[in-house]
Amino acid sequence: MHLIPTRVMYYFGVHLLFASIVCLLTRLLTAIPRGRTTTKYWIWVAATLNFMVPLGAVVDRFGKARLAWATPLPMIGEPAFQITQGPNAGLLFGIWLLGASLMALRLILRLRADRRNAHGFADEQTPTPRTFVAAGVPVRFTEGHGGPAVDGVLYPHISLPKGTTRILSTEELVAVLMHEVTHAKRRDNLIRLVYEIGLCLLWFHPLVWLAGSRLSLYRELSCDESVIQNARGLHLLSALKKLAVPERGFLLQATASSFLTHRLAVLRARPERQSGLASALLALSFGALLVGGILETIAHTACCFISKR
Repeated sequence: MHLIPTRVMYYFGVHLLFASIVCLLTRLLTAIPRGRTTTKYWIWVAATLNFMVPLGAVVDRFGKARLAWATPLPMIGEPAFQITQGPNAGLLFGIWLLGASLMALRLILRLRADRRNAHGFADEQTPTPRTFVAAGVPVRFTEGHGGPAVDGVLYPHISLPKGTTRILSTEELVAVLMHEVTHAKRRDNLIRLVYEIGLCLLWFHPLVWLAGSRLSLYRELSCDESVIQNARGLHLLSALKKLAVPERGFLLQATASSFLTHRLAVLRARPERQSGLASALLALSFGALLVGGILETIAHTACCFISKR
């Protein structure tokens, strides 16, 4: 009986088990009010990538003897054998493939819609310059009805709906651009794309969806934090209130508007500058969680590699 599918299923079962534990503990860790939201954002980037990239698979193939302590997990091994060797293996694979295909189609449609919006430039009659540069990032005016956004994955640029400059004051516009520049310089669109590709494969896992939600929240809050640190938080607050008014047709993008209440609450609170010590402790604590999860994965999967000698 061919056991390679069983080994693969067992490995990913163990990997997802410990990645899930890391995700749940990360949720508790980032709920602590202390620490910068930017630190929490990068923590969630790492926790999300931990689902997508099986780091525990990096095992020294020439040092298998040193992994003799590795022990299998029957609670995952037995179901993996039953699933891959049983009569329902084809059915389960078909269900997964259908879900992955639908998620891939959803992603493709979103990317095409984003690309259409990114090319909806204003006509030559607009009294405002069509393009300018803000902190090294190109800014373009569009005919779209979405709010300010960053378009492009490898070469990001900021898109502003035509008429934004008539609604926002100069200070408010600077605060909005500061927020979007942070997105662009961090390549947040690329990080989001990597996550969504992973989601196509792991669509069945509820904690992957949770990780994506936390990633989106802290992506916005961390960009707001950069504005607050430049003493423009109140200007961003007033800009968000104006851009979120439906009658003006400048509704914020779904990814930003879905967290609008939370963002407005944080901006109103005028949070104090977080200490570097709290952020460092958060990062170190998460690092310990991540390393522990990887080591546990190796501890329970290396036996699969040893058995092939």
